[in-house]
Amino acid sequence: MPPSFPCQKNPKAHAEGMERGNHTEVTEFLLLGLSQTREVQLFLFVLFLLFYIVIFPANILIILSIWGDPHLGSPMYFFLANLAFLDICYCFVIPPKVISHFLSHHKTISYGGCLAQLFFLHLLGGAEINLLMGMAFDRYVAICQPLRYTTVVSRGVCWALVGAAWAVGFMHSFIQVIPIARLPFCGPNELDSFFCDITQVIKLACTDVYVLEFFMFFNSGLVTMLCFILLLISYGALLVRLWAGGSSKGMSKAASTCITHIIIIIIMFGPATYIYCRPFRSFPLDKVVAVFHTVVFPLLNPIIYTLRNKEIISAMKRLLGRYGLWRGK
Repeated sequence: MPPSFPCQKNPKAHAEGMERGNHTEVTEFLLLGLSQTREVQLFLFVLFLLFYIVIFPANILIILSIWGDPHLGSPMYFFLANLAFLDICYCFVIPPKVISHFLSHHKTISYGGCLAQLFFLHLLGGAEINLLMGMAFDRYVAICQPLRYTTVVSRGVCWALVGAAWAVGFMHSFIQVIPIARLPFCGPNELDSFFCDITQVIKLACTDVYVLEFFMFFNSGLVTMLCFILLLISYGALLVRLWAGGSSKGMSKAASTCITHIIIIIIMFGPATYIYCRPFRSFPLDKVVAVFHTVVFPLLNPIIYTLRNKEIISAMKRLLGRYGLWRGK
């Protein structure tokens, strides 16, 4: 059972608070960050900044290329553009605060800002999981029912799947944040992390959170694990069907697409499974996994897909060539 903290003012908490009765209500959290060494912080600042300068515009280019090229009008590319958009939104939730904290000695986040991070982190994460489910449905119809593909996966169905992904993500996030917002925080306010997430914040509550931990494990951890297993089984079955059907050019291309989806799924669900499918305790690899989960992988997902797709690369070249930024073939 996680430890409970008495509701009394902690002189070492470094918190700004409001006195209510016999306890202090925490109004901000102190983020310990990735490192306490100044040289390491400066190195990470340069590394993260360069990463964003290169990869962030590439994701925008992917979206513009897909939406502006008539050759990329299939549902598969529609979903990829939405995946890139989700990942771009994802990168406005945590990384800006992380990068700014590398240059700051006052690494704090307000109580409201912490809840906002929690909400948008799980909103976008939940939406992305459901979007990946929609992409798996698209590949299933394309491979198993090719003659009905344009009828079943119409543009209206695509928009409905994307809308449903956002709606389910909102519901998941709402269910996560409301119980956290009702918890009393009245003493320790140090988060041994570089952002706010339920696994860290819930441990600072000055009440028994055993039942809430179990609920959060079910809502985040168990659901994530089940979706992960279901997607792997689905794509595995599709690959078996493709390899059993022969080695034509179309089959090889479909298999390559499925393999790319599997890579993205592992990148997305691997860290999430590690973070949420276990007791909310601290482990040595927590921060490393969290960096990849919240900063690196969201920007890399569309890039990985693009590098394995000649049509998107050609569309990007055509778009750049239209503005005189590409002169190659």
